[in-house]
Amino acid sequence: MNEIIIDLMDVSPRDFFGSKNDTIELLKKYFPKLKIVARGNQIKAYGEEEILEEFDKRVEILISLFNKYNKIDERIIETALTSDKSNPVDIATDNTEILLHGVGGKKIKAQTPNQQKLVDLMRKNDMVFAIGPAGTGKTYTGVALAVKALKEKQVKRIILTRPAVEAGENLGFLPGDMKDKLDPYMQPLYDALRDMIPAERLEDFIEKGTIQIAPLAFMRGRTLDNAFVILDEGQNTTHSQMKMFLTRMGRNAKFLITGDPGQIDLPRRVTSGLKEALLVLKDVKGIGMLYLDGKDVIRHALVKKVISAYKGIENNPE
Repeated sequence: MNEIIIDLMDVSPRDFFGSKNDTIELLKKYFPKLKIVARGNQIKAYGEEEILEEFDKRVEILISLFNKYNKIDERIIETALTSDKSNPVDIATDNTEILLHGVGGKKIKAQTPNQQKLVDLMRKNDMVFAIGPAGTGKTYTGVALAVKALKEKQVKRIILTRPAVEAGENLGFLPGDMKDKLDPYMQPLYDALRDMIPAERLEDFIEKGTIQIAPLAFMRGRTLDNAFVILDEGQNTTHSQMKMFLTRMGRNAKFLITGDPGQIDLPRRVTSGLKEALLVLKDVKGIGMLYLDGKDVIRHALVKKVISAYKGIENNPE
């Protein structure tokens, strides 16, 4: 009797099999002539060679779909097992505008025209500046694009960084080691990733260095190849920090710099590296620049009103 062993290297066996081994039960239903056993992170099947080849192809489609959607329900499984299409991307419907499927199958896509412009700019340019107030989705959309690029093997790693500028707090007075002190600054990046990658897999990516989250100072001296790199809160960089970061760009790299010039936490008389870069690089071919505004705010409706109110004060100081 012939045997085939399929290793589930890139997916969580527990999630892939389902709480009641639903995936395996459906595989048994559609391949009644095979003996199918699921153990650990492997699927073993025994039977005729021709049927085993078809079984192997269908399971690979299921794994691809699981990687894409972070879940597979009965409808997707049955479609994958019965469809004549060999391309798993074609099996799903209504996904033309979707960047990726997050945890629990959440559809993540551009929510506003400017966010869609950000998606388009990142496709056309290797370096993009996305400027706008809080809540406009610039960081979240950027992280989604980075995760998409990683899933589609366009890059080998994601690097997310922020300048650890003290916004009214002193790091030295915060408890814990350096990682504990820096983690609060990185929290928005963790939050976005947790929306898009299941916890167990995210932890594995971080442990292996496939996803790196670190303060800007840790970028010094590095060459960032085959990576999607996001500098968040770029308005809080100095001239030297911004220049250092931009010159880290290596081969097959995508750089996204986000920031809000209205929320600069640098000491007075220190020029924002972001503001300077926007002027210095505005005519450089291959660099895209996008300005988001209040219309792009996708948080609570009151956030738009808060931004508008403060803008009025800033434009009309006493």
